[in-house]
Amino acid sequence: METAEPPAEQLSIGEVADRTGLSVHALRFYEREGLLVGPVQRTAGGRRRYTPVDVDWLLICVKLRESGMPLADLKHFAELVRRGPGNETERLRLLDAHQHRVEAQIQALEECRALIAWKVGVYAEHLAHGKAGGLWDPTG
Repeated sequence: METAEPPAEQLSIGEVADRTGLSVHALRFYEREGLLVGPVQRTAGGRRRYTPVDVDWLLICVKLRESGMPLADLKHFAELVRRGPGNETERLRLLDAHQHRVEAQIQALEECRALIAWKVGVYAEHLAHGKAGGLWDPTG
């Protein structure tokens, strides 16, 4: 006897917004812009219904956007995924380029953090010894 697979979990747009941190407006935008890898299903009444796979993909999209991936690159990546197997080299190239940009941003932020930590130390030292006068005094 063959058993039917249970239907995939269906989520409302509000539930997906809660799970991904994206607003309902952003979810509609992602759909309009072709950033999802599959079509969003609809109920008979026209309400969007998402699957856990949609949520997983959106969570990846959120991190790629948070890390500065341009919308055009994210759209291209989604396009490649939708096309299916055979373009993995192009996907890797796109992700590798983004990874290099993120690593450069991290390096720049590390340099900023080091300068700020040094400056905090200078101020803390001067204040601890009651010698704060002269620290960037525009009148002096």
